[in-house]
Amino acid sequence: MVEIKGVDPKMIANNLEPAYPTHPGSILKDEIEFRGISQRRLAEQMGLGYSVLNEILNARRPITEKTALMFEAALGVEAEPLLRLQMRYNVRCAQKDQSFMQRLDKIRKIAAVL
Repeated sequence: MVEIKGVDPKMIANNLEPAYPTHPGSILKDEIEFRGISQRRLAEQMGLGYSVLNEILNARRPITEKTALMFEAALGVEAEPLLRLQMRYNVRCAQKDQSFMQRLDKIRKIAAVL
């Protein structure tokens, strides 16, 4: 993160984070809609149930290593960036969980004493 004296680092353009995390399914959904591929057809091609694919595309199910590789094979979208996006999504969601963040604060306080 770039730091400039007297400037909030979150206000620098290169440090901006989206207001909400982006699930890789939303990127994939846009891609298949742009290509005019139906979800049912893609699910069949990938050997997935339609509901599984639909849940991924609507951010109700995570991308796994295997599904990322399936998307790579079916659409030519590289698996690793999809997995990085999923990881960032998971971390951002965890950071928005107040009870979990309070738990982390307690852990940090205990660890500081050790």
